[in-house]
Amino acid sequence: MDMKAALSLLLSVISSDVAESQHSVLHVPEPEDSIPGTPVPLVERDRVAELTERADKKVLSESDAEAVLARSFSEQKKWLILGAYFLTTLSSTFNGSVYTNGVKGMQKDFHMGQQAGLVGSSVYLLADAFGSQMWAPWSEELGRRVVIQVSLAASNLAQLPCALAPNYATVIIGRFFAGVFQASGSVAFGAVADMWGEDDQAYAVAFIVLAYVGGSAIGPIFGPFVEAYTSWRWVFWVQLILGGVAQALHYFCIPETRSTIILDREAKRRRKELGEDVWGPNEVKAVRISRRELITICVRPFEMFLLEPIVLCCSLLAGFGCALGYTFIQSFTLVYKQWGFEAPKTALTFIPLLIGYIVAWASYAIPIERQKRMRLKAPDKVTPESRLWWVLYVLPLMPVGLFGFAWTSFGPSKSPWIAPMIFSVLVGMANYAICMGVIDYLTAAYGPFASSAAGSVAFSEDALAAASTILTSDLSTVYERLGYEWASTLLAILALILIVPMYAFYFKGSQIRAKSRFAQSLIKEGRRPNSSDEDTADGCKEKENDIP
Repeated sequence: MDMKAALSLLLSVISSDVAESQHSVLHVPEPEDSIPGTPVPLVERDRVAELTERADKKVLSESDAEAVLARSFSEQKKWLILGAYFLTTLSSTFNGSVYTNGVKGMQKDFHMGQQAGLVGSSVYLLADAFGSQMWAPWSEELGRRVVIQVSLAASNLAQLPCALAPNYATVIIGRFFAGVFQASGSVAFGAVADMWGEDDQAYAVAFIVLAYVGGSAIGPIFGPFVEAYTSWRWVFWVQLILGGVAQALHYFCIPETRSTIILDREAKRRRKELGEDVWGPNEVKAVRISRRELITICVRPFEMFLLEPIVLCCSLLAGFGCALGYTFIQSFTLVYKQWGFEAPKTALTFIPLLIGYIVAWASYAIPIERQKRMRLKAPDKVTPESRLWWVLYVLPLMPVGLFGFAWTSFGPSKSPWIAPMIFSVLVGMANYAICMGVIDYLTAAYGPFASSAAGSVAFSEDALAAASTILTSDLSTVYERLGYEWASTLLAILALILIVPMYAFYFKGSQIRAKSRFAQSLIKEGRRPNSSDEDTADGCKEKENDIP
């Protein structure tokens, strides 16, 4: 499907009448053994729709064309595709973090205060929180490739009014559209699911998580050089350049991975070249996606956030972790100024954080391989909570790192500048573990609802990070009043409280999931292990003792 056709379909759905949607969305009665009120997965509704719409046509299935699907790509090709998604995801988070390096210049040119200057950062993060939810369902229907291209094109174009802005209002508007059109993160995880099975995708997920957190550190590494040697407008030109490179790489090198889109194309090829009377799964549908379906998909992440205890806790954990990390990063300029770190030397202070992310990412080979051995040796005893095993060891590094940073931030008279940087590495490792642990856990616990659960987490992270941007706008006053060591100690105490829920999930997760409508519906369908008392993380330990 080309971009023009995709946009036409997008407009037709938005403008369609409610009655039109009734032809494509059939009522699906709940299974007899389902939990009352449990949402029926989209795949079940699609199955009923297929039986009705395809009665007189032979529809190409995945088993009929397995060789052309993304899961049949070579590992080398899969990782090439993943590399492109890594860059698009990195570009998204880079855009959010590099903005602060242009605030001082905008303050001077537009005659405004620090707090007003940071509004552009909050607007971008909030718009991104909603934008990622908006684009994810479209990538399922239209394909990953066209959605990423439309998203990147619109987001990149939104950098132009920011770079050329005659006033600050123009910057705010540009930042809003740059954020709302960002689809990279949510689509990247969808592409991972296209190419790897659930039991084989851990390394790929870990790689995309690295891009997600890494961009927040790479922005402050490059930003000070832009701030020191160019004008604030180049902060946006740099975003446009990186986004343009990411889009070009994706356009010229990356094929479609969504199975339904590939099957549509393969069916057309067979009809044309081989004369076979076969049709793609989307070709036989009167309406590709209805307004009702679209609303259901878009609302589900927020429904799960409000009604699912696990999703709510995980979202708040990741969100507060993100906000805490942002506040910690904002303190770097104040703390390292004591050692004479000014732009562009302040860029060096963020390198330890990036090192922490990379070390934590590399360390995930340990739990991933352990999980594989557990599935081979005792598959019935592998619970979603067992995926949190490695997080329990890495998570304490957050308060330890913050405490260490606090009490080595006295300045050159009492400690060398490298001391707080060493502790920053520990904070980076823990921050990565939170993101990876939450995503991995929700994927295992919610199966087909995992993307919606992950969407709740992404929304919470962006929303709380946006709030912290404004709340910490006068951070220097807080640090001056409390003292650098006590201000950072306060962050460490908050981190100590923050990590407690992850241990609760590990030891009591099965009891919490027992109250979940979504998770219990999967157990009824046999898609997830029923975590009885002996199948909890505690019960799993007996089997784990035999696994090296």
